Amino acid sequence: MDRNGKTSGFKFDNVPEDEKPELVKVVFTGVSSRYDLMNDAMSFGAHRLWKSALINWLEPRCERSLLDVAGGTGDIAFRYLEKAPAASVTVLDFTESMIDEGRNRAVKSGLDGQIDWVVGDAMAMPFADQSFDACTMSFGLRNFARIPDALAEAYRVLKLGGRLIILEFSWVPVPVLRRLYDLYSFKVIPLEGQLIANDRDSYQYLVESIRRFPGQEELAALILQAGFQNVSYRNLSFGVAAMHSAWKL
Repeated sequence: MDRNGKTSGFKFDNVPEDEKPELVKVVFTGVSSRYDLMNDAMSFGAHRLWKSALINWLEPRCERSLLDVAGGTGDIAFRYLEKAPAASVTVLDFTESMIDEGRNRAVKSGLDGQIDWVVGDAMAMPFADQSFDACTMSFGLRNFARIPDALAEAYRVLKLGGRLIILEFSWVPVPVLRRLYDLYSFKVIPLEGQLIANDRDSYQYLVESIRRFPGQEELAALILQAGFQNVSYRNLSFGVAAMHSAWKL
């Protein structure tokens, strides 16, 4: 337990809350150079379709400002700018090496200077109140030690009328499909991590973090508790992933 007596999940265990951020940082520092390649391998490329679905639901506009939390290598930011080239986009990530990968991709894509890259904590964001029109979190929320704190921060930095969209792995409701998904997750994904990224343990953690993450209805309830309204969600690929949308009204 940490000094406040609180713990958080990490690798199917509980660790002191104040230790989890550094443990997660070690994981993502180790996989940053192969992160995008592993996303393709793990999801058979489906993560690209899921992220496109997020952008389509968000409906980017050039006059809006976007904050992508745990934005890592910039997938959501790049997609947003494709739809709204003159928009203001900021990427926040706790892991500097992930931000570095994103910056390098931006240079190669000709988007250098169009994205603000910020190393910071999603549970204590370095932004003023009501700074952004939209906030996205794509496959990052489950890694935070205190999910309610991250949701509260998203609410704080959004302008009145702002929108939050979360894309995250979720709960497969069909038992047969869930068993097949579990078999693939626990047997194949860590092996892919070993073969592609030379890091089995980190991808074992990523699989376990998915299983500990709240399901669709539970996450919707947490978003409501943070103050958001009009909360809804859409399942993707039979619930392997889900998008949650909410508004600050």
